[in-house]
Amino acid sequence: MALTREQNEQLTRTGPGTLLGDLFRRYWIPAILAEEVAEKDGAPVRVQLLGERLVAFRDTDGRLGVIDEFCAHRGVSLWFGRNEECGLRCPYHGWKYDVSGQCVDLPSEAEGSGMRSRIKLKSYSSIEQGGVIWIYMGPPELKPEPPALEWTLVPAENRFVSKRVQECNYLQAIEGGIDSSHVSFLHSGALNRDPLFKEGQQRANRYNLTDRMPHFDVVEYEGGLLIGARRQADNDRWYWRITPFIMPWHTLIPPRAGHPIGGHAWVPIDDENCWAWSINYHPKRALSASEVKAMADGKGIHVKYVPGTFMPLANKSNNYLMDRATQKIGTNYSGIEGIAMQDASLQESMGLIQDRTKENLCSTDNGIIMARRLLLKAGKDNREGKPLPGLKPDTQRVRSCAIELPKDVKFKDGAREGLFRPLNTDPVTV
Repeated sequence: MALTREQNEQLTRTGPGTLLGDLFRRYWIPAILAEEVAEKDGAPVRVQLLGERLVAFRDTDGRLGVIDEFCAHRGVSLWFGRNEECGLRCPYHGWKYDVSGQCVDLPSEAEGSGMRSRIKLKSYSSIEQGGVIWIYMGPPELKPEPPALEWTLVPAENRFVSKRVQECNYLQAIEGGIDSSHVSFLHSGALNRDPLFKEGQQRANRYNLTDRMPHFDVVEYEGGLLIGARRQADNDRWYWRITPFIMPWHTLIPPRAGHPIGGHAWVPIDDENCWAWSINYHPKRALSASEVKAMADGKGIHVKYVPGTFMPLANKSNNYLMDRATQKIGTNYSGIEGIAMQDASLQESMGLIQDRTKENLCSTDNGIIMARRLLLKAGKDNREGKPLPGLKPDTQRVRSCAIELPKDVKFKDGAREGLFRPLNTDPVTV
C-alpha cells in the first residue's frame, strides 16, 4: 500500500498554492514561544513557516506584529531592523513598518508623493495562548476561533513547552508521533531510566516491553483520529494506549502512572525542515520542581540545545552523539540518548523528504495509513469549500489515555471517559 509519487508530493509540499499548504493555512499555527517576543521594542525574531519568511516583533505599545521579513524597498531582511516608536525600521534607508505591515515612514520620499501609503508588507493575524504565539496565514474571512487544545487552557504552572528544529519533512515526524509500535524497540532502554517515564509499579512499561506486536484500531472523530494500540495485559485483559491525532499536526502521548500528558505539534518550516513542538502538561496540578528540571534538562520528549539556538545538541552534524557501546549492551537500543532524538535521528535518516513509493507497510502502520488518507481528503475538501476536521475548538478538546479493558470492550467505548474528560480532572492512565 505504498503511496504513488503524486500522493507523496501532495502530502509533503506545503508552500503557497499546494494542496496541503493551502489546508494548513486554514488553521492557527504555533509559530514562536511567547517569551521570544516578550519585550516591548525588543529585537525582532525570524519566523519561517510553510516556506514563507517572516519576522515577529512587539512594538512600543505591546502590540504584536508578524510581517514579511523583507523590506519593500530593496529586499533587506528586517531581522536587522530597529524596533522603535511603534514600528520596525529598516537600517538600510530608514523605511519603517507598523505591526500591520503598513509603511509609516519613508524618509527618502516627500510626504506629498503618496508613495508611503501605497507601501504595505504582507502581515498575518496573531494571538498569544498557552505560552505560544500563534498565527493565521489563511483567507482572513475564514479565520477560525482560537485553538482550544487542552494544554493551551491550563494554568502556566501546569505545562512546559519547548521546540526544536528537525531536519526533515514534517510528515516523517508526524508519522513517528502516531506510531506506538516502535516504543517496544527504539525506546525500550529509556522506559525504565528516564525520570518522566519511570513509574512505581512499572506495569505499563512491562506491557510495552513484553508484547512487541500491538494490534492497531483506528477510529475517526470530529477532530481527526483516535489511534488505539492494544497489547496483552494482566488478568486476561487488553492494555490500550490511545494516541489522538488532532488535525492538522497535533499528537498527544498517553501518560504513564501519575506523569504529565505529553504532546507534539509538527509544523513545516519548509518542505525539508520542521518545528517539533513538545509539550508536557497536567490537567489538574502544577508540574513539580523535579519534573520541570527534568524537562529543562532535555529529558522525556525534550532536548538539550546547541547554546543560543533551538537546534538539538545531538544532531545530524555529529551523528547524534551515537554511542555504539550503549547500543550493544542495550542501555540505549539505538545508541542515542534521549527519547526525542532517538525518534528524530531515525526520521531524519529517511532523507529530507522520504520516498514513500518504496515502502512496505504492515498492520501496525494502520494509524499512519489513516492519517495520510485524512490529510489528503481534508486538502481536497478545503478546495471544495467543505467543512474541515479539527477546525472548531470543541473538536480539539480530547486527551490521550492509557487503560486496561476487558477483551470484549472496544476502546472507543471503554476509553471514552478518559478521552473526553472535563478540564481540571486527572488523566486516565495505567
